[in-house]
Amino acid sequence: MNVLKESNFKFNGQLGHYKGKVRDVFDFGDRVLMIASDRISAFDVILPEAIPCKGQVLNQIAEKFLKATADIVPNWLEAVPDPNCSYGLKCETFPVEMVVRAYLVGHAWRVYKAGGRILCGVTLPEGLKENDRLPTPIITPTTKAKEGHDEDISREDIIAKGIVKEEKYRILEEKALQLFQRGTEIAAQRGLILVDTKYEFGEIDDKIYLIDEIHTPDSSRYFYSDVYEENLEKNLPQKQLSKEFVREWLIENGFQGKDGQKVPEMTAEKCSEISQRYIELYEKVTGESFVPANNVDIYARIEKNITAFLAHKS
Repeated sequence: MNVLKESNFKFNGQLGHYKGKVRDVFDFGDRVLMIASDRISAFDVILPEAIPCKGQVLNQIAEKFLKATADIVPNWLEAVPDPNCSYGLKCETFPVEMVVRAYLVGHAWRVYKAGGRILCGVTLPEGLKENDRLPTPIITPTTKAKEGHDEDISREDIIAKGIVKEEKYRILEEKALQLFQRGTEIAAQRGLILVDTKYEFGEIDDKIYLIDEIHTPDSSRYFYSDVYEENLEKNLPQKQLSKEFVREWLIENGFQGKDGQKVPEMTAEKCSEISQRYIELYEKVTGESFVPANNVDIYARIEKNITAFLAHKS
């Protein structure tokens, strides 16, 4: 088994198990174990084939960026007992995702192209084209759906509906923009532009923590800075590192997650290509060579590592 599609483990002390789109979360009371599977989702649909090394890439990029931003806001991470696994604090999650955008691309561009000039309560200027830099980074939050599609929402509605109290929401906005600035600076050192990303937050006893992953190809989009201006001037597609190429491939083959649409065949070659793109992003954004873990039997490896970690903790 060289990909991790499911993780139906039963660990000592485990109180519960929740399966997300690509992560499996194991409840240990005041702590959680998050396992990054090799599943891949697009348009809020889990695609039928898993991608080799994807979970390891996500987990290890997230670890690096959580450590690199801990001075801005504390985060949930305490240990990484396996290349695919992270362990840390169990927080009460704020039910919104803080999406920060610095460029007109992806969902924002699709809305703009269709004539929309207000996105999540934020007014976009006239006269922009795809991939243009916005005058200043904006926050376009979404509701965090347990199933189905996350929905765009404005800060005004979040506050008015009591989804997040205003004083706390202001902190989430402030921290999201500070995290984005740090991510932008790190990306620039690697010849990349952090285009957009999302952050999730939680709290314990009124203290706010950054949770989940940050600045990975699943949660973020990067452009290559050396060709950005030239491509923009010539109206060429931007060279980018993100999951957008998967969405584009699906759209080209008639799939956008809508009823009645069928996911195109994911051949071994296509899965390998997607895997290589994820590894490329890891190496580009971290400046380090990617070293695949022993995936001869990834399930047994994780079970062994986590069992030993939990035994040591107790």
